[in-house]
Amino acid sequence: MIINKLSEIMGRNRFKIKDVVERSELARNTVTELYYDRAKMISFETMDKLCRALNCQPGDLFEYIPTAREENQNAAQV
Repeated sequence: MIINKLSEIMGRNRFKIKDVVERSELARNTVTELYYDRAKMISFETMDKLCRALNCQPGDLFEYIPTAREENQNAAQV
């Protein structure tokens, strides 16, 4: 499972959606969907703009955490 950490980063920096929209030049709807973790996908261009606006790396925005099912499958393969 991919965890979206945009709202966490914004909270740490005390950025509002409006601030990120202005800094990144992304559409408000794009930032809002990502902030509330409702986005189904993200383009490299959007990630680039977010990383530039927030001075971060893609790995700061997203984290991979295996689900219990994936962990069980990996354990069975070993």
